[in-house]
Amino acid sequence: MIVQQQEGTGCNWQKASGTAPLSAPLLLLQRVYYLSLEFYMGRTLQNTMVNLGLESACDEAIYQVVSVRFPIGLGFACFLDSMASLGLAAYGYGIRYEFGIFNQKVVNGWQVEEADDWLRYGNPWEKARPEYMRPVHFYGRVQHTAEGVKWVDTQVVLALPYDTPVPGYRNNIVNTMRLWSAKAPCDFNLKDFNVGGYIQAVLDRNLAENISRVLYPNDNFFEGKELRLKQEYFVVAATLQDIIRRFKASKFGSTEFVRIDLSTLPDKVAIQLNDTHPALAIPELMRILVDVEKLSWEKAWDIVIRTCAYTNHTVLPEALERWPVDLFQNLLPRHLEIIYEINRRHMEVRRAALYPGDVDRMRRMSLIEEGDVKKINMAHLCIVGSHAVNGVARIHSDIIKSTVFKDFYEMDPHKFQNKTNGITPRRWLVMCNPGLADVIAERIGEDYIRDLDQLKKLLDFVDDEALIRDVAKVKQENKLKFAAHLEEHYKVKINSDSMFDIHVKRIHEYKRQLLNCLHIITLYNRIKKEPNKKWTPRTIMIGGKAAPGYHTAKMIIKLITSIGDVVNNDPVVGDRLKVIFLENYRVTLAEKVIPAADLSEQISTAGTEASGTGNMKFMLNGALTIGTMDGANVEMAEEAGEENLFIFGMRVDDVEALDKKGYDAVSYYNRIPELKQAVDQISAGFFSPDHPGLFKDLVNMLMHHDRFKVFADYEDYIQCQDKVSALYKVSSRTRAAAGLCSLKFQVLLCLQRRSLFSALTHQRFLNSFLLTSNVLILRTKKNV
Repeated sequence: MIVQQQEGTGCNWQKASGTAPLSAPLLLLQRVYYLSLEFYMGRTLQNTMVNLGLESACDEAIYQVVSVRFPIGLGFACFLDSMASLGLAAYGYGIRYEFGIFNQKVVNGWQVEEADDWLRYGNPWEKARPEYMRPVHFYGRVQHTAEGVKWVDTQVVLALPYDTPVPGYRNNIVNTMRLWSAKAPCDFNLKDFNVGGYIQAVLDRNLAENISRVLYPNDNFFEGKELRLKQEYFVVAATLQDIIRRFKASKFGSTEFVRIDLSTLPDKVAIQLNDTHPALAIPELMRILVDVEKLSWEKAWDIVIRTCAYTNHTVLPEALERWPVDLFQNLLPRHLEIIYEINRRHMEVRRAALYPGDVDRMRRMSLIEEGDVKKINMAHLCIVGSHAVNGVARIHSDIIKSTVFKDFYEMDPHKFQNKTNGITPRRWLVMCNPGLADVIAERIGEDYIRDLDQLKKLLDFVDDEALIRDVAKVKQENKLKFAAHLEEHYKVKINSDSMFDIHVKRIHEYKRQLLNCLHIITLYNRIKKEPNKKWTPRTIMIGGKAAPGYHTAKMIIKLITSIGDVVNNDPVVGDRLKVIFLENYRVTLAEKVIPAADLSEQISTAGTEASGTGNMKFMLNGALTIGTMDGANVEMAEEAGEENLFIFGMRVDDVEALDKKGYDAVSYYNRIPELKQAVDQISAGFFSPDHPGLFKDLVNMLMHHDRFKVFADYEDYIQCQDKVSALYKVSSRTRAAAGLCSLKFQVLLCLQRRSLFSALTHQRFLNSFLLTSNVLILRTKKNV
């Protein structure tokens, strides 16, 4: 048995008894610290039971308590599961938000946000660790003295850690997710109590604790707020104190020795910055090393660079964090000084050695952006202060090298890497789709759950009629279960034999839910025009949350629900087309809808989606993909064969060429009759008869201000969807007569009836892509 030492030892792993699994190192070389402002963990009970191998024994108990389990809406939990399952010594650090991402209600077609009070019944999986509470400082002023720099007269907030165990898959290894909760010091404005200012003192205390009150929704649009900057520094400051405390107290399994020399920190510590939100780890670590530990700037900077690495998650300029200098000056004055010094040295070296006289390039590469409001570019800070920079899909990594961070790539090409995102098969197959997992295990055993390369053994069963029948049966059972869920919760009765066409992700213009809406309207118009034609039945489900301040996204939700009101109540259409908006889409709902999906919509404009992981989850559960060559779709198409996906639309080069030429949406509108009809219906109020002008702003955006070029891909998208419909209709008509067929994709679809896909078809993708992408980002220090 291998048990992880949580505190105080130089090795995370000790051999307690027996022999260690191959995935568990007996000697710690380096700890991974994964810093993220979000961890969407989902429900942990069942996932923990799966990883511990106790799901069967606990089925009845789980059934009894299922009604009181609540999901944690806090990103990137797959990494924690995979690190534990691979035996990597790792910690996940974030904030213990009192309120997670909001609960979404749809009232009269409009999104209404409600607080996600996920802690209202407590959290039995976490353990408070007050002995490791740490002070975090804000505001104050900087003193430069003969003894060094001091940050004084600060306001202090305490960071109280809560630990949640993250068990690996059946390897007796448990890692830790540590989330920080903000607490006011006990003596907070105590003098106010003595002069009668009791109420104000209590209010000030609440202000301090607001830091961990609520999670800001990720809307891919940066909006600088002081509370958000406080959150980012809060988690970074508390985490770095914890990391250094653990480093100093660790010496090859003995707690008797305390390290004083921090020069070996990069050999024992790898800090991964998940996006720019934890970027302040760079100046904060510099502050600790220079101001507290009294290292020279040069020595400290070398340690920082070799310790930190940065993962970029977006190429959208408006999503990149840029904090006003004035806000920094007030909230974090010492860190502003450090960032200025980092920038001065960075610019000095580049100007003298590489780009003398190239003022424009220096301006582009500066950490400080000049303008009406001087701002700090946090992505530039991450690049300069890290030894490795990665995108999350190959196409995304190529784009950041050729566009967003081109100057930095030309300066330090060795820093830039690709680490394609991945998912954990434990949650996204074994837990959420046990029927399919069991069918596979019956043929090849359970080793594939920790090593997806084992799925290639299914090739021996490719002509096995029983396997194909079992896979199709599981898919249909999942669809029936989800149809019952929809009828209960959405009061809409759907045809379970229809194609389940699913488009679930955050509501955003670049995700192009509007393109899906145009397809729905086109299908509706066709059915109305030829009601006696034999149409392929579809149930189209769209789900996702709009950021509370994102007006256009909220209007998109209203349009989807309005289209659904018309389509679902038209007796001519009947059950041949249904449109459902999946309210409050979250991890728990994903675990129901993904196993039931026939078609996965991944239709972002080429070059805008960093990676995506929903595409992988759907594929792993037997859904076929319709998508653009964007994000991880590109690698999925390469691994599975592009002919095995429904690929449509412009490629990145086409988008760039259209940008240079000039995108004219009106020309597409005038040239394509079905597009014109759909847009005119939206504009004229066909789907909003009580408010005819309700969607005029959306139409105006599509016609004149659409950065994501919906009309340019419309025609190809419709044609591709026609191929999907034709293939689905053929598969359901010919299964009984077809008998056994070969692995050839089109014939395999016929055999699978309405499932449209199986793990057999994409075994290359499964055994290389998913496994590799989960492992790569964590393999070595240089890559983490």
